[in-house]
Amino acid sequence: MRSAAVSGAAPAACGDRVACIGLGMMGGPMAARMAANGYAVHGVDLRPDALDRLVASGGHAAGTPAQAARGARFAVIVVHNAEQADAVLSGPEGLLATLQPGAAVWLACTVGPDYARALARTLDQRGILMLDGPVSGGVAGARTGTLSVLAGGSNEAAAALGPLMSTCAMRVHHVGEAGTGSAVKMINQVLVASHIALAAEALALGQRTGVDLQQLVRAVRDSSGNSVMFDKRALRMVNGDHEPQATVGIFLKDLDIALHEAGAVAQAMPMARAARHVFASAQAQGLAAASDTRLFDIYRQLKAVQPSEGASS
Repeated sequence: MRSAAVSGAAPAACGDRVACIGLGMMGGPMAARMAANGYAVHGVDLRPDALDRLVASGGHAAGTPAQAARGARFAVIVVHNAEQADAVLSGPEGLLATLQPGAAVWLACTVGPDYARALARTLDQRGILMLDGPVSGGVAGARTGTLSVLAGGSNEAAAALGPLMSTCAMRVHHVGEAGTGSAVKMINQVLVASHIALAAEALALGQRTGVDLQQLVRAVRDSSGNSVMFDKRALRMVNGDHEPQATVGIFLKDLDIALHEAGAVAQAMPMARAARHVFASAQAQGLAAASDTRLFDIYRQLKAVQPSEGASS
C-alpha cells in the first residue's frame, strides 16, 4: 500500500454517531472538529471540564464507553497507552459491550505494533473494522485539522474511516496492515524526541558560550542545522513559552515503546537512549505533565563531569 494524502476539507454533514474516548490535549480538539463537521459525537473522559468543552462545541457527554458506542458507526480511541485502550474497550461498560458488527474503530493513540495487530485481530473476529492510526502534528494540528495520520489496516477500514479522518487530518499515510501505523509512529517519535532534546542541548551550549539566543535561533533556522522541531520549539524554549503541545511524559512513554521494540529485534539505539535519559531527568523533577520545551531548563542545570569532555586530545 502506498501513502495517500487526503484533503483537510470537511465532508458533508452526515449525522453518523461517533464514540470518542479520551478528550485530552489531542482527543478534545479532534472530537470538536468531528462535531463541527456534522458527526454526532458522544465523548467520554474522566474530567468534567473536558466533557463541558465537548458539549460547548456541539458534542454530547456520555458516562461510559458503552453508552457512547450504543448505535455508533465509528469509535475513536485517543487515550494515553495500550493499558488505557484495553480499559475502555473491555468489560460491561467498555466499547465492545455495545459496538456492533460493521462499525469501524480508529485507534488514534500511540501504542506498540504488537498491541495494534492483536487488537485488529480481536475486532475482526467481531466483524468490526480497525485502523491503527496514530496521529502526528501536536495540539496545534489537532485544533486546525492539519494532523497527519500514520495508518495501518485494511483498505476497507481506511475507506470507511477516511471521511471521518479528513475532519482532523490533512494527510493520511496508509503504510500497510494493522501494526505498521504504530511502527511508523514509533520511529517518528524517536526522531521527534531526539530533535527536541538536541535543540535544548544546542541552546544551552549557546547560552554558556555567550551567544545571543534570539540571533542563534534565527541563524540556525536559515542554516543546515535546522529541523522541524528546532523550528517549532527553539524560540519557545528561549522565550519561556511552555504551553504544552506535547508533554515530557508522552515522549518518555513513546521512547519506551521504541526501545522495547528495538530490544526485541536486537537493534542498538544509543541516540534514543540518550534522549530518553534527558526526558527521564525532566520527569524525575516533576515535569511529566509539563511541555517538552522545559528540557531547556534541564540542560541549563547540567554540567559536564570534565570541562574538556568531547574535546580532541
